[in-house]
Amino acid sequence: MKSPLLSLPGAVPAEGVDEGVAAHYGDLFREQRALADGTGFVDLSHRGVITVSGADRLSWLHLLLTQHVSDLPAGQATEALILSANGHIEHALYLVDDGTTVWAHVEPGTREALIAYLESMKFFYRVEVADRTDDFAVVHLPAGSIAEVPDGVVVRETSYGRDLFLPRAGLEAYAAKAGPAAGLLAYEALRVEQQRPRLGFETDHRTIPHELGWIGSAVHLQKGCYRGQETVARVQNLGKPPRRLVFLHLDGSEVHLPPHGAELRLADEGPEGRKIGFVTTSVRHHELGPVALALVKRNVPVDARLVADTTAAAQEVVVEP
Repeated sequence: MKSPLLSLPGAVPAEGVDEGVAAHYGDLFREQRALADGTGFVDLSHRGVITVSGADRLSWLHLLLTQHVSDLPAGQATEALILSANGHIEHALYLVDDGTTVWAHVEPGTREALIAYLESMKFFYRVEVADRTDDFAVVHLPAGSIAEVPDGVVVRETSYGRDLFLPRAGLEAYAAKAGPAAGLLAYEALRVEQQRPRLGFETDHRTIPHELGWIGSAVHLQKGCYRGQETVARVQNLGKPPRRLVFLHLDGSEVHLPPHGAELRLADEGPEGRKIGFVTTSVRHHELGPVALALVKRNVPVDARLVADTTAAAQEVVVEP
């Protein structure tokens, strides 16, 4: 779905999974600084919007999600995962309940499969699942923003900002009042700085929540059964996830960033050394320079110098080995 905000001055379209919104509006670092200072907004209207309504919505979702939501207070934001039977991450949902309906936004291209799964699990529960993407667009306001929120708009507020479920028909009018627009590249740079994983970027077909530090924020360890819980409990008790998320400071020129999937090797083993991980997201940050998130094998020493393709990288621990 192509955003009307691509008509704003300087807008350069994003590519790949984020196609349909702007990558930037002509000045990546200015846009980052604006978000860091609590001004402006980010067009996330390419993300899917799903609602679950009905008297059983919270108790039903509680059975399916990794998060404890059976008594989720109205207006309190949370995030949750849906796992496979083997505990691998399949979906990530960013939720808020408005008192009558649960609103969630999800990664582009995932809503159809997610809705199909949810529909298959309804059984006798009093719930209604709806795809609201055609009618509502997600807009992100950074932490500290004083931008006005229109009456009646559902808001998901977190420590890093507010996500607005804005009527899609009002997107252009809201953008005209919300301050300077920032593109996806600026939003992603701050996400990497905050070490927040993203489905499809920090995950592959075998990722489990422990590897990314999603325990706590998206996985509740004291709730009842859900699909994949056995894997979560086993890894939690043994303390040995096969991989761990790291934050990388990338050395050298800013001209080249190692792409998603770039192989990581130990620097002291040279270019023919064994692969010990891969880059998941790399960005240019307005203060930190070129940085990245990556997945490495659990037993890689935390002080080991790494090489991403041909770029030297120093790691910071995100998930403890």
